[in-house]
Amino acid sequence: MPFVDETPPQDSPAIRVIAMPADTNPHGDIFGGWLMSLMDSAAGSVAARYSHGRAVTISVEGMTFLRPVIVGDEVSVFASLASVGRTSMKIAVEAWRRARHDDRSYRVTQASFTFVAIGEDRQPRSVPPITG
Repeated sequence: MPFVDETPPQDSPAIRVIAMPADTNPHGDIFGGWLMSLMDSAAGSVAARYSHGRAVTISVEGMTFLRPVIVGDEVSVFASLASVGRTSMKIAVEAWRRARHDDRSYRVTQASFTFVAIGEDRQPRSVPPITG
């Protein structure tokens, strides 16, 4: 797939990490599950902050791996609140890679994560509506 000029989101990433050899399979490829875990953590941070408490992942939609992540790449994960329901939140998440000695960034995947806010009893609880 040819690289296309893209611009990452202007917000600060929720997570930024360097892909290390321990994050690879025996062939040296970065695990898709490792990347998905970073995205889930970033989305979970947004959901917990917005709901002011515990929130759990209930679904992931539209996950497509667009480009590989290479050992040594800086991976930035951006997450933002897309919508809310009575107890649920949809979080838009994008992961971007930047080679260690390069200024260009490339989107490697994106997905929509849905979280439900839960209380101490592990039952769904209400979240505030989006205002503004």
